[in-house]
Amino acid sequence: MDDDRDLREEFISCKEVFSGALIRVEHMQVLLPDGNTALREIVRHIGAVGIVPLDENGNVTLVRQHRVAIDKITLEIPAGKLDFPGEDPASAAVRELEEETGLRTSHWQLLTKLNSTAGFCDECIVLYMATLLSQFHSHTDEDEFLHLVKMPLTKAVQMVMSGEIQDAKTIAGLLMAQNLYYTSCNPGAFTAPSTKRTAGSLSSRQAENS
Repeated sequence: MDDDRDLREEFISCKEVFSGALIRVEHMQVLLPDGNTALREIVRHIGAVGIVPLDENGNVTLVRQHRVAIDKITLEIPAGKLDFPGEDPASAAVRELEEETGLRTSHWQLLTKLNSTAGFCDECIVLYMATLLSQFHSHTDEDEFLHLVKMPLTKAVQMVMSGEIQDAKTIAGLLMAQNLYYTSCNPGAFTAPSTKRTAGSLSSRQAENS
């Protein structure tokens, strides 16, 4: 928007200061709207996907795991990072859902793209809802230790509202799924026609334009 010109910071230079297995860190010099300069420390992330698996009875499957960065046991929607730059998020969602939960489906709905921490990180998490699920065997990564927890979507949303669930992608996914669940059909019979698209057919371009 034209009236946002007095908010924009202009790029001057950038230097990589750290390159790890999951992230890169850059020091960026920017020109501020008032003419001064400032340092911005930017974390670069390949991107990720998150899935709200919702069964025909209105139950959601969540993942319980230890997050060492905050030293807490968390309850989250199944999720995972992209395997390589430019990977189709929809394909990654199919993979991550089966790996973490053993669930498969061809019924998907794109929920949103979530910028998790825009103040310093460019991570983008693409969120999907998966319905009409079939149970197979999970096969998590070697360094991944999870417990699966199935509960009514209504209970999961209550845990969001009470502060028991604090993970950002999980909060966004559950609240959006709840909205779709109660606006698309009667509770307990969620087979909304809009979910009848295969994840593989949801291209990165569709995700970008959502």
